[in-house]
Amino acid sequence: MSAAAPISPVDAQAQPPRRPRRRAASASGRRPGFIVYGCLAAVVLGGMFPLWWSVLIGSHHSTILAQTSFPWWPGGNFFANAAEVMDTIPFWRATANSLIVSTTTAFSVVLFSTLAGYAFAKLRFRGSGPLLVFVIATMAVPTQLGVVPLYQVMAALGWTGELTAVIVPGLVTAFGVFWMTQYLRQAIPDELIEAATVDGCSMIRTFYHVCLPAARPAAAMLFLFTFVLNWTNFFWPFIVLGPQNPTLPVALQQLQAAHFVDYSLVLTGATLATVPLLILFVFTGRQLVSGIMQGAVKA
Repeated sequence: MSAAAPISPVDAQAQPPRRPRRRAASASGRRPGFIVYGCLAAVVLGGMFPLWWSVLIGSHHSTILAQTSFPWWPGGNFFANAAEVMDTIPFWRATANSLIVSTTTAFSVVLFSTLAGYAFAKLRFRGSGPLLVFVIATMAVPTQLGVVPLYQVMAALGWTGELTAVIVPGLVTAFGVFWMTQYLRQAIPDELIEAATVDGCSMIRTFYHVCLPAARPAAAMLFLFTFVLNWTNFFWPFIVLGPQNPTLPVALQQLQAAHFVDYSLVLTGATLATVPLLILFVFTGRQLVSGIMQGAVKA
């Protein structure tokens, strides 16, 4: 019986380990299972349920809702309720006011936050670290603490009851500055800025040609977040604006009477207020996702 031939060190190194490779291939080729898709479906259905509930209740008359505790199917009274909502409150004026406030504030927050984020992330100046910490610390201050002095300032300027009192305090946010600072710090290499400076670009041209293209994915996210936040804002516009010049959430509050709440009208108004946001996400969702993926690949 012949003995096995000894394996040389060269032959041992030449043989690749097969088991780890098979495990890596099986792990990378595994597709999501039923649990993953079930969780995603539950999240989607949970997010769609409030909108469906608003449409369901808004499509019935208040007398039908008083007779049943849970209507299983939509009714045919939605457009009649929508017409009554538009006759009860200044719906179109409030929608135009909300559109002006949300669009102006979103563009302003993106512009000033990108400028400040570029300065904190890529420019070297004394006190930049403590100043950024101070900006971030302002997010810990509740909004309610600044309402009284802010209202006094707006009254002294004569802006109460005007959209300027809602737009000016939100022209820049601490969250926007922090968001753009963290993104630009990772998205723009220092060598790219140095190359632009060597080529003769000024600071403004470097910001326009280098920073803005790289900041597009984060700027799109910040724009949508700020737009939705201002579109649904109720607290400060309710305080500083009057009933003759309201935003949409403030106008919808007028649908509630003192001793009776017609939920069909209230939820119809809430559905109508949600439609512009749905249209915005339908037209900008694909560009937003492609911009995020492009920025992730470049990073």
